[in-house]
Amino acid sequence: VQLVESGGGLVQAGGFLRLSCAVSGRTFSSDAMAWFRQTPGKERECVAAKTWTGAPTYYADSVKGRFTISRDGAKNTVYLQMNSLKPEDTAVYYCAARRGGTATMRDYNYDYWGQGTELTVSS
Repeated sequence: VQLVESGGGLVQAGGFLRLSCAVSGRTFSSDAMAWFRQTPGKERECVAAKTWTGAPTYYADSVKGRFTISRDGAKNTVYLQMNSLKPEDTAVYYCAARRGGTATMRDYNYDYWGQGTELTVSS
C-alpha cells in the first residue's frame, strides 16, 4: 500500500489550497483516512479524519469550518480542501489510512502513511 501526497506549496494568508493523497495497492472504500500535520518541535496533530461508511467526520478545532476532507472513489484519492489559510497552518501534511476500524484522531491507530507535503502560509 502506498500513499502519495501532493498539492503543498506557498500560499498567502486568507488563501486556499487542496491537498491530494493518491492511494495505491488497496481500495479504501471501508477504511478510515485522515490528514495529520506536524511542525518542528511539535507533536503530530490530526486535522481531519473520516470513515467512508457514514460514521462521523472529525476535525481539529483549529480547522473546523475551514478544512474539508473528501474523497474520489474512482480515483482512490483523498483530498483536504483548506480555505481561509492562516500562518499557523504552516506544516508538513501527511495522509494516513487505517486498515479496518473507524476513524480516530490518534496517529497510532493508522497503518499506512504518506511521505508528506509541505504547506507554507505567509502573513
